[in-house]
Amino acid sequence: MLITHYSHRLTADYDLDILRARAEANVARWAAMPELYFKGFLLRQAGRLGAIANVYSALYLWRHDAAFRDFLVQGRFKTVTDTFGRADIDVRVALDARKGPAREARFAVVDTAPIPVDASLAGLCADEIALNRQVAEEDGVVAAAVGVDARTWTLTRLRLTTAEPTGLPATAVAYQVLQLARPLLETLPSSRQD
Repeated sequence: MLITHYSHRLTADYDLDILRARAEANVARWAAMPELYFKGFLLRQAGRLGAIANVYSALYLWRHDAAFRDFLVQGRFKTVTDTFGRADIDVRVALDARKGPAREARFAVVDTAPIPVDASLAGLCADEIALNRQVAEEDGVVAAAVGVDARTWTLTRLRLTTAEPTGLPATAVAYQVLQLARPLLETLPSSRQD
């Protein structure tokens, strides 16, 4: 599995209703995407959730790397680049991904933290997988995943929730979920079933 995420900073006067309409118009197309667990159409709105600027973002959990490759080579990213330009895409190998008990994602939290140079990678990965499974069990969680970037040695923990997040660490960024396409989300394992 792969976690991919990108963001576009918007001008202060950008009409956010255009983004809302864009997400609503495109969610059905993404809901039929093979090999995709979910795609979140995300927004950081200046003055909400700690945001100082408006940012459009997309968050994906792919079943296989070939699906992400197809997204790039078959031109699916072109609609984004034509509108907003080409953003850097953060790519993480997913260590674990789980569906939670909730169904309606209203918020997303992406927490990216460096892995200490002297950390035991095997132990750290095992701990992160166990933590992700605990997070996925919490009421209000739609999905939780944890991934690693082995180039920069950073962890990315993400969760989709129904409730507005509070008390986040400085490494975390919260988003509003405008829409969530969930073609394979229900096929993810649930920690409550293990």
